[in-house]
Amino acid sequence: MPDKTLNTLLYIDDDAHLRSMVAMALETIGDYTVRLCASGAEALTLLRHFTPDMILLDVIMPEMDGLETLKRIQALEACKNTPVIFMTGRSTPELISTFKQAGALDIIAKPFNPLQLPSHLQTLWNQYDQ
Repeated sequence: MPDKTLNTLLYIDDDAHLRSMVAMALETIGDYTVRLCASGAEALTLLRHFTPDMILLDVIMPEMDGLETLKRIQALEACKNTPVIFMTGRSTPELISTFKQAGALDIIAKPFNPLQLPSHLQTLWNQYDQ
């Protein structure tokens, strides 16, 4: 059981519409504080002075994909134990295995129901062994 409450989330996705929809659901339904980034590079800059409780990460993004972004996030001392969840339309068993081997806590397949996202994340958080 986690030692602390899930409060802050970072969502990294190049799709502006999806970012705003996810933020609205997480802030309104889940009462979470959500920071948004449109790219892995933007997220790495933000993470220099902001450490979220959990990170949601798209896989397919221009310039730096989700796996590379995850690798760089894990290299940051403040984020090395931060759970990362991939949100992707690519969720074959092989890719899920690859994502988990890379260190992802879980994978949420797109499309997903944004109204159920806050409770899904809370369940993952409650199962996460900090």
